[in-house]
Amino acid sequence: MSIYRKTRPFLFTANKVCAQLGIDKNKKCDDLTEEEQGKIRHLLEDEYSVEGQLRAEITLNIKRLQDIGCYRGIRHRKGLPVRGQRSRTNARTRKGPKKTVANKKK
Repeated sequence: MSIYRKTRPFLFTANKVCAQLGIDKNKKCDDLTEEEQGKIRHLLEDEYSVEGQLRAEITLNIKRLQDIGCYRGIRHRKGLPVRGQRSRTNARTRKGPKKTVANKKK
């Protein structure tokens, strides 16, 4: 099972959830009872934004940055690196495949 989440280390969150619910953190997923699984599911739905809700929240944040026209919003709009990385060379993940420019004919 994979859960879409923010980049904060998930192990930290998992330990916190187990401590809140009083579940042994060393217990494997297969060994959890239906009741414990239900408790975890309800806690995640109530207190944390995951999956579709989190995706929508992140999309709205990016759209807000683009609407106000700040530097980060402009970089998102142009498809360039947002966090100050070098873009003269590299940055192929954000920019996509190379677009070759032909030399000028003499």
